[in-house]
Amino acid sequence: MISRGVILLSLVGAWLAPARAARDAAGERFWPQWRGPYANGVSRTAKPPVEWSETKNIKWKVEIPGRGAATPVVWGDRVYLLTAVPVGLTGAASHAARGGLEPRAVHRFVVLAIDRRDGHLVWERVATEARPHESTHPLNGSWASSSAATDGEHIVAFFESRGLYTYDMSGTLLWEKHFGEKNVLSETGEGTTPALYGNDIILVWDHQGESFIVVLDKRTGREMWRVARAELDTWSTPLVVEHDGRAQIVTSGWSSLRSYDLETGKDVWRTSGLTPLTIPSPVAEDGMVIATSGFNGSSLKAVRLADAHGDITGTSAIAWTLDRDTPYAPSPLLFDGVLYILKSNNGILSVFDAKTGAPHYRAQRLRDVPNMFSSPVGADGRVYFAGADATTLVIRHGHWRAMCWTTASWPRPLSSTTKFTCVGASTCTASPRRVLSVRRVGGKAGGIGGSTWSQGACSRAS
Repeated sequence: MISRGVILLSLVGAWLAPARAARDAAGERFWPQWRGPYANGVSRTAKPPVEWSETKNIKWKVEIPGRGAATPVVWGDRVYLLTAVPVGLTGAASHAARGGLEPRAVHRFVVLAIDRRDGHLVWERVATEARPHESTHPLNGSWASSSAATDGEHIVAFFESRGLYTYDMSGTLLWEKHFGEKNVLSETGEGTTPALYGNDIILVWDHQGESFIVVLDKRTGREMWRVARAELDTWSTPLVVEHDGRAQIVTSGWSSLRSYDLETGKDVWRTSGLTPLTIPSPVAEDGMVIATSGFNGSSLKAVRLADAHGDITGTSAIAWTLDRDTPYAPSPLLFDGVLYILKSNNGILSVFDAKTGAPHYRAQRLRDVPNMFSSPVGADGRVYFAGADATTLVIRHGHWRAMCWTTASWPRPLSSTTKFTCVGASTCTASPRRVLSVRRVGGKAGGIGGSTWSQGACSRAS
């Protein structure tokens, strides 16, 4: 759906986290798949920087060929990334949006392995070369929108209508599988990422044709089961959760929010769906599953797994719901019992207690990041919001009386009287000992856009 930039940056102290999917202590420092090891956007070991520029906290920067929206995944000293490279084009033209152009160019669908220490290319594999059968979003689209997944033994690369490919860590192709061609509403582009859990690859194939969910053996590609779905287009990644000793797969959709038994494919629970064109991926923590979407309406449902059996519509299994200010593209962040969601694709933030739905604050505008298609990430007691214009905003996690920031012109120092715009508070003053700042990257020459975000101390008015 939404294409990321063509430059991959390595930040000092970059994202590393415990590996939920691999269930292996050796993987607990890595970021193995979409939304990280817990599929909720959180790292528990990372200590990323709070500011960076062309000359500060950047270890290396490399150009990525072609155009893609895939999340980089990390295992060991390798970063794995998917991209679609138009044949015969170079330079800026090879990175440009081509969804509205006819005739569609032949593309190479590429898997990259990059050394995390210095950015050099370790290996590159062309999964296939083909002309896309449909267009993609004319402004933001890419034919490489799905993210890779890894468990330290396998690299799973999904190019949807162009196929599913599994490699070993040295780039040797182990197997490939094809599911046909998707028919996406208005040819707005594909972008579903599979989940990797234990020995299983879980893939949802929702489109204008015959939709289904399928589980494959990661080692051989053998289908374990396949179940038809009464769904139209979705882009949400399936979520695997464990409850009462069994794993279940939670899937979002317009027709239904549903859970399947991982081993058998049978329904565990189901309820009515969300909004059309479901994109955000569900999240889970402490026995709660939260699913949301926000196109042509707003919908959020929080499901208590202990009570979820069969049709849960109108039952106590649905702990709380929300019908306003939910995200269109960004997935929610679930960070130690706190749910962060954005409104549509805008920089308007609401934060809730995940179990009760009690708001910490609602619909607060995040200045300087007005448009966001990416999903927020949590690490080291902070939350990171990456805007569409390459500005990143950082706020503290969980400090409801201290969610403040300012746009002090760089490099003017903050003073004790600097006024802040506040979230959840009405008066603010700067506190130099508690400042967090993030500089805009990629704006003006030299990579500095000219503004700095800083966080100060807030207090409520009496």
